[in-house]
Amino acid sequence: MASERPILFLSDFGYEDEFAGACRAVIARLEPAARVVDLTHGIPPGDVRRGALALEAVAYRAGPAVYLAVVDPGVGTERRGVALRAGESFLVGPDNGLLTLAARRLGGVAQVVDVSETALRLEPAARTFHGRDLFAPVAAHLAAGRPLESAGEPFDPSELVELELPRPELAQGEVRAHVLYADRYGNLVLDVRAGELAFGEAVSVEAGGATHGAQFAPTFGAVGEGELALYDDSSGWLALAVNRGSAAELLGAGRDDEVVIRDEAG
Repeated sequence: MASERPILFLSDFGYEDEFAGACRAVIARLEPAARVVDLTHGIPPGDVRRGALALEAVAYRAGPAVYLAVVDPGVGTERRGVALRAGESFLVGPDNGLLTLAARRLGGVAQVVDVSETALRLEPAARTFHGRDLFAPVAAHLAAGRPLESAGEPFDPSELVELELPRPELAQGEVRAHVLYADRYGNLVLDVRAGELAFGEAVSVEAGGATHGAQFAPTFGAVGEGELALYDDSSGWLALAVNRGSAAELLGAGRDDEVVIRDEAG
């Protein structure tokens, strides 16, 4: 019989080494019926923010699941390992802010336990591979429908490490936003929530000392080839794209750079 919830697995392990496969092998041994979906293992090494944003984007539509997330530059230090419940889902990983955006998207943290010393951990546990020896066993435990309380020691959700994101400055007809990341297509995801701007179709975009005309459009193809589009991204953020091109290259912008968007329709 299949497990109650799939395990959605994200990490910065990459695809060259055995790390992601080792975690999957542990899950298969402990819970053979578990369904594991590899979201990505291509998060840049140690980039907690990029991992958190990717998790949130999946949580936007994935439904009840166990999220196994390992982007853990502090592995082996005093940072906690945690498992938490948010809505109908569970999230397992390091307490470094990685899980918090997705947890909010899922309705907020209802319950959290410290799994650093869980009885579920594999022994001897490697200090530098908690993904395999700590988090994978806890994820398998939860995917089988077993209680969160038996995975670790409870603590107050307010003690979780929160992820800090840049914040946009909104004014009449203008927003000073920041690039959260550029995806592989060169689209620039901004720190403004989708649906937050009530701008007209014609906008200007200032970045790197240059100003470009753009359209607030529903799709990439709604603007001409090579033209700049401002749109509501599928992950729930505002973003910039160039139809058949790269907004990152056109604007010369990347992570944390400021982008000023002005409403030109009025």
